[in-house]
Amino acid sequence: MEERLKDIEKEIYNIFASVASTIGYSPIHGKIIGVLIVKQRPVSLQELAKETGYSLSMISLSLDFLEVIGVIKRIKKVADRKLYVELCGDLLELLKGVTLMRIKKSVSESYVVFERTRKELEKIKDGKEKKNVMLAIKMLEGEIKRLEGYVDMLSKIKLPKDNKVSL
Repeated sequence: MEERLKDIEKEIYNIFASVASTIGYSPIHGKIIGVLIVKQRPVSLQELAKETGYSLSMISLSLDFLEVIGVIKRIKKVADRKLYVELCGDLLELLKGVTLMRIKKSVSESYVVFERTRKELEKIKDGKEKKNVMLAIKMLEGEIKRLEGYVDMLSKIKLPKDNKVSL
């Protein structure tokens, strides 16, 4: 029975890893979050390494990122030399913010590419292909602007807080 419980925990960690990958993050970030949710307590770096199958150095690097975006915090326990980690804040709200930030960065980078491409196209003599590329850039820019508006709307939506499960 104990072994089946461990298998179920691993399945949960893999689900979180898959979700993290889907939204553009490393699977290790998802697994760390999965462990912290399953354990429902501060977890040492050593235990995170054991549970996720990643090395201590990979765990430490990944925790740096998760700490910067506000998903976790590191804590010390009295009379214990180990470093522990716990979730902080509303996970879904944090993930929403980070995901929107990534999209906004991508949108901004797109505008830079469009501008650079336009300048390069100015050096090419007129022709049908140049017109087609300019039209494509204009269409893409319009779609990016639509996406930008959609992201702005999403950023204003408040996530429901009443579905939290307390253990």
